[in-house]
Amino acid sequence: MLKFTEEHEWLKIEGGVATVGITTYAVDQLGDLVFVELPEVGATFSKNGNAATVESVKAASDVYCPLDGEITEVNPAIVADPSLVNSDPQGAGWFFKLKLANAADADGLLDEAAYKELTAQ
Repeated sequence: MLKFTEEHEWLKIEGGVATVGITTYAVDQLGDLVFVELPEVGATFSKNGNAATVESVKAASDVYCPLDGEITEVNPAIVADPSLVNSDPQGAGWFFKLKLANAADADGLLDEAAYKELTAQ
């Protein structure tokens, strides 16, 4: 199940754990990424907490935690090569895995159709 936030994060939820990254739309707005900073494994975040940072040739931007939870894994490949986020933002360019405090909270996020509508404006 894919869910999206208005801040341009995507989540793929499997068994109470969400793989989180930034959307293709966000990558297009940012341009080529040159730096990614990820959270520590074991860190806990509240919804909309600043979980990661990306820097592009255009600007720096925060990546927000989409729901309450604990970081269980991060993707070191995107720290070593931030261009992975540009080339495959909703695949190999994922940022972190989040053990959700309450998986039902994901019901309040956008589905793909609602996200497309949001970004079409």
